[in-house]
Amino acid sequence: MSDAFLEVSHLTKRFGDHVAVGDLSLSVPRGAVLALLGPSGSGKTTTLRLLAGFERPDTGTIAVEGRDVTALPPVQRRFGMVFQHYALFPHLTVGENVAFGLAGQGTRADRDARVTEMLSLVDLDGFGGRQVGELSGGQQQRIAVARALAPEPRVLLLDEPLSNLDPSLRERTRLEMRAALDRVGITTVFVTHEQEEAFALGDSVAVLNHGRLEQVGTPPELYEHPRTLFVATFVGRASVLGGVVTGDGRVRIDAGVEWPVDASQELAAGDRASLVVRPEAVRFAEAGLAGIVTERRYTGARALFTVSVSGGRVEIEAPAHAVSVGDPVHLDVERALAFPEVKE
Repeated sequence: MSDAFLEVSHLTKRFGDHVAVGDLSLSVPRGAVLALLGPSGSGKTTTLRLLAGFERPDTGTIAVEGRDVTALPPVQRRFGMVFQHYALFPHLTVGENVAFGLAGQGTRADRDARVTEMLSLVDLDGFGGRQVGELSGGQQQRIAVARALAPEPRVLLLDEPLSNLDPSLRERTRLEMRAALDRVGITTVFVTHEQEEAFALGDSVAVLNHGRLEQVGTPPELYEHPRTLFVATFVGRASVLGGVVTGDGRVRIDAGVEWPVDASQELAAGDRASLVVRPEAVRFAEAGLAGIVTERRYTGARALFTVSVSGGRVEIEAPAHAVSVGDPVHLDVERALAFPEVKE
């Protein structure tokens, strides 16, 4: 972790008896973008507020370039913050909003030049004289980023940056935001509960659950090699079936069929396991796990089918007209993951 630009070590924050963040350690290299991904209540926003200095941790440290900033107030950390609702000033022009954090820095000409530079960075050249209310949601979001970047912060923090945008705008705005972050090369941490957003913007993704870090890795690592059952089911679509490990990399599903799996090292022959299957890893077959097609979600050339089987249901991605709802089918699997069964 010595190469980290931003380093969080054993961070803990409690609110009464509730542990919002528990023993969290993370490192972010210089210029990298880290996504904090998790469901509501997982500790994402509390972690961001701890980084910003809006909350003080009960234990643990936050360091930037090796310097401990845990006790510093927000203004001394030089962290830029973009809030979920942007917090733009409607009575100020776009240029005045961007210049807000530059008060007292340099000459008026210097500040004007910096505003022009920031507006160009977020592809909004010439918008300085406009009113905030004249802008679309995506443009307002980019103005908030420009304002946060104007004072040249060491770290940029983003709280659910795209949650207020219409779905049709999110993909385009994601691309614009990532391009801007690449151009400025700033170390960034952002919070989201949307997997697609985390994968599109983050160089790496930290998955949180009940205040604890489940796994941190690149998007392919999280999807293809999840370390816990929670990550396997939270990241991407997945079906879960119960079974018993038989050894030699196989699990006997409760329905009586054996499937090959990539099993956790914690599992031994005879152990109960939760078998996780991705839709693209399942195929219709002449023999195998028997079931009935109960749903088809049409997406074009392919569709997502839901098959009811003994012990649960399985989703399968296949050609749109491969089968129909109500058809009896058999399923086989190319790849599955096995984890220790979680007891209720």
